Amino acid sequence: MTATRAFATIVVLSFLTARGIHAADVPAGAVPEIACPADTMVARKYVVLLANTPAGVQFECRGADETTVFTVAYNDRGRGAEKIARYVLDARTGLPSALEIDGHDTLNVPIRERFTVVHDRGVWSNSVEQGSTSSLAGSFYFPLDGVPAGKAVLARALSRNGGHLALLPTGEARGERVFSMTLNAAGRSTEVSLYAMSGLDFAPTPVWLDGDGRFFGTIDGWTHIVPEGWEPAASQLVKAQGEWQARRSREIVARVARRAENAVAITGTRVFDAETGVTHPGWTVLFEAGRILAVGPDSEVAVPLSAQRIAAAGKTLLPGLWDMHVHLDADDGLLHLAAGVTSVRDLANERSILDDLERRVRAGEALGPRVVRAGFIDGRGPNQGPVQAFASNADEVRGLVRDYAANGYAQVKLYNSFDPSLVPVAAAEAHRHGLRLSGHVSAGMDAEKVVRAGYDEIQHMVSLFWGLIGGVDSTNQRTRMTAAASRGGSVDLRSPGAKALLDLLREHRTVVDPTLVLFESWLTARPGHVDPAFAAVADRLPVQVRRQLFRGGMPAPPGRDVEYRRSFKALQRMLALLHRQGNPIVAGTDAMPGFALHRELELYVEAGLAPASVLRIATLDAARVAGRSHQLGTIAPGKLADLTLVEGDPSRYISDIRKTRLVIKDGVIHDPATLLAEVGVRTGL
Repeated sequence: MTATRAFATIVVLSFLTARGIHAADVPAGAVPEIACPADTMVARKYVVLLANTPAGVQFECRGADETTVFTVAYNDRGRGAEKIARYVLDARTGLPSALEIDGHDTLNVPIRERFTVVHDRGVWSNSVEQGSTSSLAGSFYFPLDGVPAGKAVLARALSRNGGHLALLPTGEARGERVFSMTLNAAGRSTEVSLYAMSGLDFAPTPVWLDGDGRFFGTIDGWTHIVPEGWEPAASQLVKAQGEWQARRSREIVARVARRAENAVAITGTRVFDAETGVTHPGWTVLFEAGRILAVGPDSEVAVPLSAQRIAAAGKTLLPGLWDMHVHLDADDGLLHLAAGVTSVRDLANERSILDDLERRVRAGEALGPRVVRAGFIDGRGPNQGPVQAFASNADEVRGLVRDYAANGYAQVKLYNSFDPSLVPVAAAEAHRHGLRLSGHVSAGMDAEKVVRAGYDEIQHMVSLFWGLIGGVDSTNQRTRMTAAASRGGSVDLRSPGAKALLDLLREHRTVVDPTLVLFESWLTARPGHVDPAFAAVADRLPVQVRRQLFRGGMPAPPGRDVEYRRSFKALQRMLALLHRQGNPIVAGTDAMPGFALHRELELYVEAGLAPASVLRIATLDAARVAGRSHQLGTIAPGKLADLTLVEGDPSRYISDIRKTRLVIKDGVIHDPATLLAEVGVRTGL
């Protein structure tokens, strides 16, 4: 997952009329209209595609004196950013001598970022940083709140400066042209090149350049940017970029994967029994060809002479962990595995993305966790979801559910704009095909209504609060979240309404997917301070990823900071109540791969759950909900050898879960430090 997707959050549109960008007052979901500033001329117009549907525009504008201006605005379910970036570039080196960025970011926080060279001294400021340097030679200021086309500015500068540049305020970037190709659309053809830059994210950052080295486009998950008129060619870029990523994955596998040729015995370790919550010291686990052969005290397990022995005194062996709320991207696998996450549940994605990822993992051409798929359905409308699976009537609902069932999906997830009257139809059809039904709480409904209509599971803890705070009818995610942030902390969880909801959830055995780590970031992170969800690992992350951790979460209005923090604590109290009454809970994150799950589990313990119970949630309970407990979730003979070895004992001290020392999946032994080095993360040893 790119840093952009990892930290993507809720936003609304605003306008930049003060910067010369004039926009019509369009409703959420419509494509925003912007233009070049009055003192510039249009050089090229681009279209922002979300799931192949126009969702925004970008302009490249040219001014006098080597000035280039990029304007961009997009709308995604009432989310999106709108920015104007004005570059003044040195004609010889391509390095910025001045940069101004204005607009609002993905949390609707106003942006005002500046970089300038004054008497050979670089000076910069943005929402969380201020600084200067007297050493500018070969240095490129990389903005905190940049625009997509800014990647091309850096790529061109790297090309002119030997493929390497120091970055301001910190870090360094390397770049290379990967390959060139001829692109065809509507009877036209053009030459484009894929350029890749390392030092900005967990994986090299790709950008497409035209024959003149100018920005042509980007392909990033569901979001594509291409010049107007070249929309049909986006699929060619997706295919070519995917093939490049596949080659990278094969090279990584060749470097880091270690498949055991014979049986392997992990000896002298503590073995966590997820069924009972008991940790057994001095035990041995023997596995071969990806299957567990024997488990028991060291003195009772016969280890073949040919077996590889791994001495694990002082360590704890756990079943592989599950993250039950992800949206997989091509580069997520290494982060998941390095954290001990060997299985995930993908809760909304393009089928082609998952097909390709799973095929490559099965073939040993990429590293990644096992995947349980959930199919996505939303209603059509201005804030419809990003995956193109929409239903407006019962026949469409049944058709989509049947298709998911026929293609091996385990459940169906409904989204914000789904028609409440069709929820019972979706539930009946899903259950008829043996699929589970889950989702957000659609606008106009609350947790009680979706449970009675047939939900087996509810995504996000805030979804339990809509009815308790008086209801939220909007499909706009920012409006919904703002309501929960402002009023969630005032809910009395001992009230008759809260008790009735808890009783209903217990009666129906409704699974809850809290994603507390996501809300810790949204509700408690503040500008200028490291995001508390990732404070424990921030200093180990790639420097440009780390910078993003200081931007803050949802901006609390003046005087409302305490309310937002109280609302997060209310989510934790609800978790404790659910657990106390025996309600099934699954640990999912919807956030940064790997590291976010560790924090999710810590938040459960902070809420009052026992560490051993939390480990069970992240192993056996997850496997049961996913329908995989016959193969996974416990360490027992005959089960798949998906195992995580950690320093210490997380069944007593949950934060020991961060000290991953070895991960086994499919008979392949992974060294977490080696995996993390591939994505630019320093070891925590």
